[in-house]
Amino acid sequence: MTGLLTPRGRIVAVSVSATKGVKKDNVPEAEFVVEYGLEGDAHAGDWHRQVSLLAEESIDKMRQQGLDLKPGDFAENVTTRGIDIPHLPVGTRLRLGQEVELEVTQIGKACHHGCAIKQQVGDCVMPREGIFARVIRGGRVRPQDDIEVIDVAGGNSDLQR
Repeated sequence: MTGLLTPRGRIVAVSVSATKGVKKDNVPEAEFVVEYGLEGDAHAGDWHRQVSLLAEESIDKMRQQGLDLKPGDFAENVTTRGIDIPHLPVGTRLRLGQEVELEVTQIGKACHHGCAIKQQVGDCVMPREGIFARVIRGGRVRPQDDIEVIDVAGGNSDLQR
């Protein structure tokens, strides 16, 4: 048991892009489609990485190195605050806003040949601290909506790791 996971936080931004391999643009709201992802996003589709999430606390680590970064710069779809995103185990279920439910499918990923952020400062948080999920219940999500852990993989109801 290494720490207590924060069960609830806030969505800072929702971001999409029409092409892969680029920073995402923040949008005022997005439609999450069951077993597909975000409507209008290049990463949506019939696979396990339909939606990406990154905690703003992770982005803050890179800002401390002097970078001017905003949500979506790491190509994440959902930027959060107040929830321990990097430590959510695969299989955890999240509720975004009033309707949307996601299931965590992957923690981190290989970096794209050293992304621009990594080339600039020698490090990038997305491969270690970003997570991916599939949409199991659709609906609309907006910045400032709540994000909540509704079921931790393994039935760990007290959110202990």
